[in-house]
Amino acid sequence: MKKLLVIFLVLTIVVSIFSLDYPRKTVSIICPWGAGGGTDRVARFLADELSKEFGVPFVVVNKTGGGGAVGHGAGAYANPDGYTLTLVTLEIATMHWMGLTPLTYEDFDYIAQVNFDPAGLIVKGDSEWNSTVELLVDVAMNPGKYLFSGSGAGTIWDLSRIGMFNAVGIPPDYTVWVPTTGAAPSVVELLGGHVDAITCSIPEAWPQIASGDLKALAIMADERDPRYSNIPTLKEIGIDWSSGTWRGIAVPKGTPQEIKDLLEEKIIKIAHSQAFKDFMDKNGFGIKIRGSQEFTEYVADQDKVWREVLEIGGYLPE
Repeated sequence: MKKLLVIFLVLTIVVSIFSLDYPRKTVSIICPWGAGGGTDRVARFLADELSKEFGVPFVVVNKTGGGGAVGHGAGAYANPDGYTLTLVTLEIATMHWMGLTPLTYEDFDYIAQVNFDPAGLIVKGDSEWNSTVELLVDVAMNPGKYLFSGSGAGTIWDLSRIGMFNAVGIPPDYTVWVPTTGAAPSVVELLGGHVDAITCSIPEAWPQIASGDLKALAIMADERDPRYSNIPTLKEIGIDWSSGTWRGIAVPKGTPQEIKDLLEEKIIKIAHSQAFKDFMDKNGFGIKIRGSQEFTEYVADQDKVWREVLEIGGYLPE
């Protein structure tokens, strides 16, 4: 009997060790956005650091198209064996509501969030508006007069504007949204006086803010960013709204728990490292670290939040 018990214990230990023999080959990290962009840069940093942690290559694979649907879909529907990770972005909580894909946040298991970049409310440096309240009062009193921009229609910066307006009872069509291909051309539009305000992340307009050509009235975060400590949050002036884009690592539903736990441990370690802080600061990205459970709850909440905002903005399919 004792001999059988010993054999059973040995087999149990061997099976346990074998199950943790991961990874044994190259691991792919799918980036749903193009090479050279912010999400791609974060993915490549994580890939390099994970390669060091595990001793096997982690490589970034860019799968673009469909407003993020192609890459997210490729990641979600991959074999759930731990050899395909996805750097998921906020669009996982908006794409399906807009009819771009049947994929939802429930098709992933979430490992860890590493980034959050809040929206900022930005105007020209010589604008008569010196506070968010002044701007919103003017918008409320002059429907249709002012032009806003930040990126394409229905993107996070447009939705950030809609959510802010909704928080104070202003209909989204009280300003005209001027779509562009991204924050950079929107900054040019604002500098040229072609729009009155933009909503985008502070780092995207920081050179112009630092020079005084633009000024940031608010940041849509739960607390002030220490890098821009003079910019107030909406919440501290009584507007209950925060908004921004985010990134984190996820795996296909059904990936073994042992692998998910190991990935979470390593990614959280990397996210707390000085090297990660230096990389994020250099690139102007905000750091927000959430472990698996908290990240899962956050994404589920984001799915509800953005459905409501998309509906308010008229972006839900008929």
